[in-house]
Amino acid sequence: MRFRNRSEAGRQLAEKLLEYKQDHPIVFALPRGGVPVGYEVARALEAPLDTVVARKIGAPSNPEFGVGAIAPGGVLVLDVNTLASLGLKQGDLEGIIGEEKQELERRITRYRSGEWSKNVPFDTLIVVDDGLATGVTARAALQSVKIIYKPKKLIFGSPVCARDSLGLLESYADKIVCVSEPENLVAIGEWYEEFPQTSDEEVLYYLNKNKSVLKSPE
Repeated sequence: MRFRNRSEAGRQLAEKLLEYKQDHPIVFALPRGGVPVGYEVARALEAPLDTVVARKIGAPSNPEFGVGAIAPGGVLVLDVNTLASLGLKQGDLEGIIGEEKQELERRITRYRSGEWSKNVPFDTLIVVDDGLATGVTARAALQSVKIIYKPKKLIFGSPVCARDSLGLLESYADKIVCVSEPENLVAIGEWYEEFPQTSDEEVLYYLNKNKSVLKSPE
């Protein structure tokens, strides 16, 4: 199954998450690509939308190849098996981690992460992304919200999830919800007909739109 775009994918994911509407959850999307998906989920569940920023740590020889991730709360998740296969140690990543920490802080400030749901009572927190490949970024995000917000119930949702990565998330979330679970997921973008990069401006657009919708009477 291919999705037309992130919005359509979000609507399909929302259908699978409707059972949590009665819990009055908060939706935390991973920026940037997870935000259009998260907006549709939040709209369907009539829930506040916020962001949890996580940054992939790429291998020194191939920045696109993720070997770890960082997130707020001092979270650092490393794929120890991948590091070992590449002959790398954590010390080899210190420079990259430092750079990603700077970008992490920039995005937290830019998106006002945590402010959109401030003072909103909730028990259920749903983390949403536009795809799950290795799962290392999702693990960092889930660990981060667990530390900072301490939800009673923590859900992860994504339109497309690599089947062999689902087991890695089991100890991080109470439930994992996916629309498609392909056995061979090479690139998340292959599962979308339209998969442009999401801009900072679009992230803020969806956050503001969610806030406006929640304030407006039906």
